[in-house]
Amino acid sequence: MADMTTPASPASPGPSAPHGSSAPTVGFDLDMTLIDSRPGIRACYQALAERTGTYIDADLAVTRLGPPLADELINWFPAERIPEMADLYRSMYPEIAIAASPALPGAREAIDAVRAAGGRTLVVTAKFEPNAKLHLAHLGLDPDEVVGDLWAERKALALREHGAAVYVGDHVGDVRGARTAGALSVAVATGPIDADGLRAAGADVVLADLTLFPRWLTEDYLPARA
Repeated sequence: MADMTTPASPASPGPSAPHGSSAPTVGFDLDMTLIDSRPGIRACYQALAERTGTYIDADLAVTRLGPPLADELINWFPAERIPEMADLYRSMYPEIAIAASPALPGAREAIDAVRAAGGRTLVVTAKFEPNAKLHLAHLGLDPDEVVGDLWAERKALALREHGAAVYVGDHVGDVRGARTAGALSVAVATGPIDADGLRAAGADVVLADLTLFPRWLTEDYLPARA
């Protein structure tokens, strides 16, 4: 995988910032973009399996993070039990998953780079919003806004509301959300989808990981926006 920014297609700088400012609002996904939630989620699925007596392949489940919780639970429970199991999983999650999930390399620096440029940061995730906020607080990551329970195209609701010019994520669902919102899609190949898959989904820019984001922001994106 290339260790530099790889444009996936010719891209505009994204929507203009309010009041003529060149400082953008940048949105980030959470799982496998800002944090490596696999250890915590694996442990939570294992606890759910033990609690319910239901087999769950936790190692398989964490290879397909991104979509809503119900999309995974339906592989292990009948449809009529999904709301109950989702509530149980979410109730166990804070004690089991938060401390076990580290920040991904470059996460803190990516948020800091947006702030240093005078911009605002926004986390938009499919994760249950209270648990998303717990992850961020535990790791000392402090975006300006956090919006949970939105997946794929529905992420555009929050991106538009907060005027996000850029959305950074690791999944094709994140690419779809960015494009639906009219935001620049920056994809990081740190999740279940490789760089080629992210390009094929329509990402405007593909980075190996977030350690490359500050350089892209300051050397490529902001000069083009000025």
